[in-house]
Amino acid sequence: METKVSNRLRGIILLAIFVALGTSLLSGTGSNSNGSGGLLLVANKGDKTLSIVDPDAGRQLVAVPVGGTTGHEVAASSDGRTAWVPIYGNSGVGQPGTDGQTISIIDLSSQRKVADIDLGAPNRPHCAVFGPKDGRLYVTAELSRSVKVIDPASRAVVESIPTGAAESHMLALSSDGKRAYTSNVGDGTVSAIDVGAKKVVAVIPVAKTAQRIAISTDDRWVFTSDQSKPELVVIDTQSNAVKTRVPLSALGFGVTPTHDGRYLLITHPSADSVSVLNLQTLKVDRVIRVPADPQEILVRPDDRIAYVSCDVSKKVAAIDLASGKVEKLIDVGAGADGLAWAPQAAR
Repeated sequence: METKVSNRLRGIILLAIFVALGTSLLSGTGSNSNGSGGLLLVANKGDKTLSIVDPDAGRQLVAVPVGGTTGHEVAASSDGRTAWVPIYGNSGVGQPGTDGQTISIIDLSSQRKVADIDLGAPNRPHCAVFGPKDGRLYVTAELSRSVKVIDPASRAVVESIPTGAAESHMLALSSDGKRAYTSNVGDGTVSAIDVGAKKVVAVIPVAKTAQRIAISTDDRWVFTSDQSKPELVVIDTQSNAVKTRVPLSALGFGVTPTHDGRYLLITHPSADSVSVLNLQTLKVDRVIRVPADPQEILVRPDDRIAYVSCDVSKKVAAIDLASGKVEKLIDVGAGADGLAWAPQAAR
């Protein structure tokens, strides 16, 4: 009798554990949480601040002054401890104005700027990307036609890689970190670079004027948008040549793939919308309306939500990628532009 009771009790306890675990996972509070597990970072050009956003609550926690003139982009360290904001200057690409030469470092725990890295000369540093393998920070430096490589530990520039073109504005790295691609705005080209050799492999003509850039998750394609007509330019990374051009509903701007490699998301500032391009068919599956002047787009690591910075609207739109609908609008600063995801686990 006692054995039967013990077995029954053991079974009830095990069932309760499994139910609790299942509930935890479904609610996003277990070890395999479907919750965001991170912070959203937004570079606000107009306010000269960095917004630190709780993406689940959909609210800005704090706006941290970045110092200097204006930072357009932001990168987050892989441990989620720091944000790195290149200070570009007070103008747009190719326009007259001040020439920044520093990178501000923001501690995400204390929510304050803790250091500046001086590049040694006016460079208009713009896009910052952490190397996927070496952990170094790669920053486009327009005025010196180069990509500066920074060691985060010493906070010093350790290399300078030429891009072979003027106005190297945005940057994408291959998944192994061996190849880099810069969009050279005024030149209307894309530079393909061997990172290890610090050598330009090809300068690829794409349009009269280019802008943002992204690389597919399988490293097969590089994408940028023609700024003179509504077309997406698709570059074959094996041949370093334009493979095809995809018609769009309006001029494209920010581009980013989903982590599963199925879709490419494209912002259209002039049409206040985002296109969802199917990368299997190279056809636009849907167009989603967002607040005015969408700039950059970032996909959450779980591929559930895409965040879109909307410049003049002082908003970030959170798009549910399953439904294709904007599920919330997050108030941030003026001139919302660059976005980054800071993982939370290490803080």
